[in-house]
Amino acid sequence: MLHWLPKNISKHPQYVDTLFTLIYWITLVVLVLVFATLIVFLIMYRHREGHRAEYIEGSTKLEIIWTTATTVIVFGLAMLSFPEWNKLKATPENPDYVVQVRGEQFNWYMIYHGPDNEFGTDDDLELENELYVPIDKDIQIELTSIDVIHSFFIPNLRLKQDALPNRVLKNIMFNAQETGRYEIPCAELCGFGHAEMRGYLIVKTQDEYDAWVKEQWPE
Repeated sequence: MLHWLPKNISKHPQYVDTLFTLIYWITLVVLVLVFATLIVFLIMYRHREGHRAEYIEGSTKLEIIWTTATTVIVFGLAMLSFPEWNKLKATPENPDYVVQVRGEQFNWYMIYHGPDNEFGTDDDLELENELYVPIDKDIQIELTSIDVIHSFFIPNLRLKQDALPNRVLKNIMFNAQETGRYEIPCAELCGFGHAEMRGYLIVKTQDEYDAWVKEQWPE
């Protein structure tokens, strides 16, 4: 794996790193070949006294080869990623917790239902830029935006999803395996305050999370 990637704390998408690493090395090999070819051509076709320029026709065979190779690589990557993409984007079943997330210039708002287990009531808790979750639990996010397109991004979970105005997306699930505080930037240019639109995922132990819940809804 590429050591400079943010630490992966997710239970599920380890394959994202594998695919990212594979694409990285394929791209690196192509880059080296292209630059090597460019240098060779610069040397072969440099200006030399007494040499006249020659017209070189394109090679149909060579074009077929590199077009076929590119098609095979792209198709292969698509076949590797397609099954996992379906898993990531499948509608979650039986999540342990559900949190609504709303993007709004220029903050993330996290909405938790209260003891009544229903959203849209007086029991709801709305937090600004702080998403509290317990460790090792399936968390479903219901994502929306009320103004422009934002992008909900948690690098440490390999999770990124656009938040669309007036549309609620419910096919987002994650399971964090390490406690800590992790950044949630907006990954979509959404206006002059885009750079400051940053929230945090705060992963707690189950006991710590239960204590936090009791603080929000004391009996």
